[in-house]
Amino acid sequence: MKNIIDVLEKRGFIEAMTSDDIAALATQPLKVYLGFDPTADSLHIGNLVGIMALAWFQKFGHTPVAVVGGATGMIGDPSGKSVERNLLDQETIEKNLRGITCSLEAVLDFSHATAKPLILNNHEWYKQFDLIEFLRKVGKHFRLGTMLAKEAVRNRLESDEGLSFTEFSYQLLQAYDFLYLYDHHQVIVQLGGSDQWGNITAGTELIRKMRGKTVFGLTFPLLTRSDGKKFGKSEEGTIWLNPDKLSPYEFYQYLFRIPDADVGKLMRMLTFMELEEIEAIERSMKETSYIPNTAQKILSEEVTRIIHGKKGLLQAIKVTNAAAPGTKTVLDIATLEALQKEIPSMTLPFTEIVGQSVVHLFVKAGFLPSKSEIKRLIRGGGIYLNNEKIAHEDVKVDESELLDGRFLLLGVGKKKKMLVALERQL
Repeated sequence: MKNIIDVLEKRGFIEAMTSDDIAALATQPLKVYLGFDPTADSLHIGNLVGIMALAWFQKFGHTPVAVVGGATGMIGDPSGKSVERNLLDQETIEKNLRGITCSLEAVLDFSHATAKPLILNNHEWYKQFDLIEFLRKVGKHFRLGTMLAKEAVRNRLESDEGLSFTEFSYQLLQAYDFLYLYDHHQVIVQLGGSDQWGNITAGTELIRKMRGKTVFGLTFPLLTRSDGKKFGKSEEGTIWLNPDKLSPYEFYQYLFRIPDADVGKLMRMLTFMELEEIEAIERSMKETSYIPNTAQKILSEEVTRIIHGKKGLLQAIKVTNAAAPGTKTVLDIATLEALQKEIPSMTLPFTEIVGQSVVHLFVKAGFLPSKSEIKRLIRGGGIYLNNEKIAHEDVKVDESELLDGRFLLLGVGKKKKMLVALERQL
């Protein structure tokens, strides 16, 4: 059987390891942990790399341990941040912890016979400490020179923002998390993004000093695009994992728009596809017969199925097909109601739209800022009504064009959609 470390390395997960001995150690079942700060009530696509790393460990019989930072979330990790985070209250943190748990449950196998995941809240072990006890028990093992030399700390100290003592203390807390998990759950490997190296090594050192034992750390690269920017943002905002924050359709569409240069990397890191299949797809993308977006379609389907299940994927595909310009998909009432939930929608008075020009419709809907811009797009073939291209700027909205007697589907290009419901006055 292949070693989990070999698999992770081939798929691009490994940035650094505290020791190559992890590979030999991983021939036996381990407990491996990754921490998540509750800064929002859902994880996002950037967090998915870490969750998938845990899932791969689980596939090889190792127990994934997710620590949601009910305590550390009140402090805020300065790693990778140019300014101090806002401190969260307990009610917000509890809400965020529930959302993060939902994100984890979508990917990890909670029915696994031998490696069922653990989700722990570090507030459970910090609430027993008072400040003096913590400083005596943990703080005495840290040296300021070492702490100040950490890259995340040094970068913040050199910035205009500076670094508060609150954030400076974060590495003590994360280090103690590792010690607590080692003592109480026999966790000996911590995972984290490349920006977590300093915090992870602080934990391995604390355990060496306090227990005389060797534990291990492994970091994975942050999810970045081929142009160096981070994945996870779109024009509309963050690409959340939970469906109440971002619909399966919008999640699917984000992945479908990934540039060719990034598809193979995301297939390796965000799916369970075999490497041979991914390599075959990459070769096909270089051939003259390759149909554009074929690889993106596979990527979108694979990742959406992992995060939103088969039902969410089918929903995303149905809405995608219905919203495609020139599609033959029947825009029946069920499809329209699904579209209404997935794309921007609004209601306008029937009398203000029917009989008026399509240009007037798009302006009233606030879809585009000016009539001149709409006319320019019509001349360029970029304006659609009910998935049919508008050929002339003087085309009027006829009552016969209303879907189910009240809906109009507006489109600009292939991506921007809006559903307008017309309300008849009594």
